[in-house]
Amino acid sequence: MTRPDTKRIIFHIDFDSFFASVEQQCNPLLRNHPIGVTATNGRTCIIASSREAKRLGIGTGSRSFDALRICPEIKLVPADFWKYWEVSKKFISICKDFSPFVEVFSIDELFMDASYSAHLYGGSEAMVAALKKRIREEIGEVITVSVGIAHNKLLAKLASGLKKPNGMFYVYPYSLESVYQIAKLQDICGIGPRIAARLNFMGIYTLLQLRRTPRSSLIAEFGNVEGHFLYDVGQGIDPRPVLSYTDEPGVKSVGRQYCLPGNQYDKRVVLQNVYELCEEVCLKLRRLKKKARAFGVSLRGTETLYGHITYKDYADDASTMFRACLTVIEKEYHRLTGNLFIHPKGDVRSWAFYHFWIQQNDDLRYVRQIGVWTGLLADASSLSAPLLLKDRKIERVIKVVDTLNDTFGDHTIRNGFLTYAPQLTTVPNGYMADRFERSKLARIT
Repeated sequence: MTRPDTKRIIFHIDFDSFFASVEQQCNPLLRNHPIGVTATNGRTCIIASSREAKRLGIGTGSRSFDALRICPEIKLVPADFWKYWEVSKKFISICKDFSPFVEVFSIDELFMDASYSAHLYGGSEAMVAALKKRIREEIGEVITVSVGIAHNKLLAKLASGLKKPNGMFYVYPYSLESVYQIAKLQDICGIGPRIAARLNFMGIYTLLQLRRTPRSSLIAEFGNVEGHFLYDVGQGIDPRPVLSYTDEPGVKSVGRQYCLPGNQYDKRVVLQNVYELCEEVCLKLRRLKKKARAFGVSLRGTETLYGHITYKDYADDASTMFRACLTVIEKEYHRLTGNLFIHPKGDVRSWAFYHFWIQQNDDLRYVRQIGVWTGLLADASSLSAPLLLKDRKIERVIKVVDTLNDTFGDHTIRNGFLTYAPQLTTVPNGYMADRFERSKLARIT
């Protein structure tokens, strides 16, 4: 069995009720009141709640209707991810003064390897106290963090959730069994409801039971990769290093997901949203100086349409990506309905399918969530320049549009197909899954 390195000192630092706390810090009138942060696109789901709201049973994922029923005085505030991102960057800047090894896990949490710097502050606890003092002085007294400390990332993340809010919890190697007595299966990052249900089916309901389960039994049920992971969880093993955010990540794909304000039955509106998401993804590709030749799309709602297509040539323009998405949708439409659309000229990759599809009025089918992505990326500088005059003209037009959008804001210049369509808002992803934003962050010093 691999022996864990117990000499490491790993922090997991997690904001408490981050979005809601930022709103309360920025607006004193919201302090000491239950508040719920809601999506800005009109959906009625609360994406974050304050400590005061949580004490009433109003948590993340609650419906606004239910929250108002529980507490008519609750204040609903639209999310402002740019505001949260600015606070997060201040937080990261503070943390890198304590250790050069800081890994951003999401917009409101990070890992820090304090193995080589904790002694400079008189130990881990004194270092945490100094860190919290900096946050209080430089970000605000309302915004607090909970810190988990252990010899690896797995246990540090588990520890940060065991003493909230504004707490600190240390998992020592010798205290692992006592910690596993109070923690739950789903307190472990990587064990969700489905994995937990399968573990329950095996008779495993606690982390202590998982700790005593043979590796072979877990591999037999979950396969090689997941089985080894679950066995390591039971033993408290996690050899992963803390990867500094200043190491710019390799970009293998760029994508974007968007949850519509409501169930959308109008197929033209759906495709307008698909096109604008393609515009956003391709803009990020160009800013990363990348081109792609694999393009994918997913539409989730009554049914799920999901797939991708790979071209021989590389592209970074929304028109090419949207045509690829239409091709995927056409194939998925045929799979679901059995109806094969055939253009008179035999070209299913044209706008002709768009005109056909939007006329299919079916009140029973709706789309709720859209995702688009690109893959098989290459550096644009390593690819040959376009030979056709038409392609060179398109590149010049795109450069002008990019310059205008860089100057006046994303989506300022839009394709004519998007006329009268609602304008999407480009915001940092809460889970920091956006490789473009992570690449920008890596250049912050």
